[in-house]
Amino acid sequence: MTSRRDFLRTSAGVGVGAAVGLGSARPLRGAPGVLRSRVAPVAIASGNGTEAVDTAFRMVSEGGDTLDAVVEGVNIVERDPNDTSVGFGGLPNLDGVVQLDSSVMHGPSRGAGAVACLEGIKTPSRVAVDVMRYTDHVLLVGRGAQRFAVSMGHAVENLLTDGTRRRWIEWRARMSDTDDYLTPEESGQEAPPFRNGGDPGMDMLDSHDGVRPQGTINCNVVNRDGDLSGVTTTSGLAWKIPGRVGDSPIVGAGLYVDNDVGACGSTGRGEAVIKTCGSHSVIELMRAGMSPTDACLEALRRVVTFTTEARLRNAAGRPNFNVNYYAVNKSGEYGGAAIWSGARFAVCSGGESRREDSAYLFERGS
Repeated sequence: MTSRRDFLRTSAGVGVGAAVGLGSARPLRGAPGVLRSRVAPVAIASGNGTEAVDTAFRMVSEGGDTLDAVVEGVNIVERDPNDTSVGFGGLPNLDGVVQLDSSVMHGPSRGAGAVACLEGIKTPSRVAVDVMRYTDHVLLVGRGAQRFAVSMGHAVENLLTDGTRRRWIEWRARMSDTDDYLTPEESGQEAPPFRNGGDPGMDMLDSHDGVRPQGTINCNVVNRDGDLSGVTTTSGLAWKIPGRVGDSPIVGAGLYVDNDVGACGSTGRGEAVIKTCGSHSVIELMRAGMSPTDACLEALRRVVTFTTEARLRNAAGRPNFNVNYYAVNKSGEYGGAAIWSGARFAVCSGGESRREDSAYLFERGS
């Protein structure tokens, strides 16, 4: 038997498409047997996903479905009131309402489902799964998404916690010096502590200097058979205009899975990821032979190229925001990268969950 790496090397002459089973040749008829005996399961997630990757890895190691595994993993964060990145306790929009976005992709079935601007449901990722499994659609939004969720048995709840409500009230008070709202300092109250469930270092942006906190969790997994799935789920940009949708629920932007190649998801400024079809770009770069890390870095360079607005660039002409990609390929190779240094991602391989430093384009402060 030959390894998949040897197979791809000897198949190089017939082109990349044929090497991954997309050409006219018969390249992968025997390869699944190789993959089943060769791939070591791997789960990768954004920096707030240590428990998520542990759960996903354990489930696929026990023979569970790859999509069930990643969704069960991110549900931990969605249900955590102390993580403000998504779900219960997520930071609200301009009107003080938590609106959630999520997408899922199941590699073996080529299925996809997503929801956007979903209110009152703690686990939007599970509603996205229902969209994929029980409808002929891919994306449901707003009130229609909520009605569908209720019809599937999901309970509508108030997702604001006392802490996130206080933070929204403080933000509202600081918007203007001429309105009738008071800041904690003006009212003699203690300001609530800031906490963000995203990458370490995100709290430095969690201020009232014009940059608003944001947070998302992405989780992807490959099992021993080389099958993949992914999920991205978020409460989006804090204090956003009601109805704003970022990259997380958009297939090809905040998440993309091709069971012939790999899985990728993103966190950070969603608008930049949407404009560059970020996660899809990473998958196509891996299809062409790049490693997960190199593919993520190249997709980030496209974000930099597309960032032409003066308001979005620092004094050196570089993006004044961050974007992070997390990717794993069909062989179990993984990687994460960010525009700016200091980001980390969660990974579980060999039964060990840990955080690793992301590759990056620029040093912070440059």
